[in-house]
Amino acid sequence: MAFPKGFMIGAATAAHQVEGNNIHSDYWAQEQMPHSSFSEKSGDACDHYNRYEEDIRLLADAGLNAYRFSVEWARIEPEEGRFDEKEIGHYRDVIRCCKAHDVEPIVTLLHFTSPVWLIRKGGWEAETTIGYFRRYAAYVTEKLGSELRYICTINEANMGLQIATLSKRYKLMAEQAAKHAAAAKNAEGKVQVGMNFEKMMENMKYAAMENAAVFGTPQPQIFVGSRTPEGDALVFRAHQAAKEAIKEICPDIKVGITLSMHDIQAAAGGEAFAEAAWDEEFRHYLPYIQDDDFLGVQNYTRTEYGPQGQMPCPEGAELTQMEYEFYPEALEHVIRKVHEDFKGDLIVTENGIAVSDDSRRVEFIRRAMAGVENCLQDGIPVKGYCYWSLMDNFEWQKGFSMTFGLISVDRATQERTSKESLAFLGRYAQ
Repeated sequence: MAFPKGFMIGAATAAHQVEGNNIHSDYWAQEQMPHSSFSEKSGDACDHYNRYEEDIRLLADAGLNAYRFSVEWARIEPEEGRFDEKEIGHYRDVIRCCKAHDVEPIVTLLHFTSPVWLIRKGGWEAETTIGYFRRYAAYVTEKLGSELRYICTINEANMGLQIATLSKRYKLMAEQAAKHAAAAKNAEGKVQVGMNFEKMMENMKYAAMENAAVFGTPQPQIFVGSRTPEGDALVFRAHQAAKEAIKEICPDIKVGITLSMHDIQAAAGGEAFAEAAWDEEFRHYLPYIQDDDFLGVQNYTRTEYGPQGQMPCPEGAELTQMEYEFYPEALEHVIRKVHEDFKGDLIVTENGIAVSDDSRRVEFIRRAMAGVENCLQDGIPVKGYCYWSLMDNFEWQKGFSMTFGLISVDRATQERTSKESLAFLGRYAQ
């Protein structure tokens, strides 16, 4: 089938991963620490801050018609209450560049990174963060809202609970690491973000002192950290507050949130585990999001549960650089599962694969898009698909070694080279 008129086919990035020199953010501060859990520093990243026109042109020339990117809170409000007109102007230029190339801009307000000052004030476990985030959302909407049709408030708002669960499991595995090194390593492939649990455990005692010096606390409540149930609810209340602020200023903007979701499957005897995992990952958020204009679906792989709980990847399965199972069919399964409970529009805001062999990326996209087509044929209101990521970039704690991109970036020269997968995805939009 042809995709319906107006269907968005694009690619996604996050500011910190591509822009470079995000010096006022919590991640930048953590990267500079002597005992950082980051394998390398972001530095200039892909210099997208200065090269966005070239990158958007490459996207558009391949036929893509949407670009999901984040605006950086730490640039826009580098100090509490001081908003930087130059920086908001930069993002206005990015939006207008998209429109000049007939590309739909989909803006994310918070993609993992926060201003250092926010973390010093308690971060993502502090009640005051709701008000700060609402004020920031209002400012961005006042300045840019007339240029936008879609805003994602918070990227993977459920990530904190996923990390809390994985951290507990990793600690158990680490205790047996001498005997089961491979099993401990496998844990990193169970969360859809670049985490370095092994290095984090090694550095814990040093990190506490260094965090205290930078953030005023040995355990800063950054967004991508283990979340308490109270903090989990706080994130979604911040989303609701931001949505209210956006709608007051620009009622016609479609507002949603994005969630990290695995295709949760139950083997015989694992049904209760699978049900509990889906409740934690998605269903318990419904009261906070059921009136949203859309939901951003973010999926990379599946997770299987058996009688003892979560199972490792199947024997002999093809694994990606992130230790995920190569399983593009997961996307269709997740879209269908989400649609059972959430009746609003769905946008695939992230789906992709880190591999060195681009032919496997092409195959992943082909099978993932076939799943999207199946959902559309059954009347599920999917409005767009954004591949992760537009370019090879800084995969958080794992650095630049994970190649998700449709475009490669030479780290020495910043030269861009489009991969066959970019043209392949673009053909769906034509």
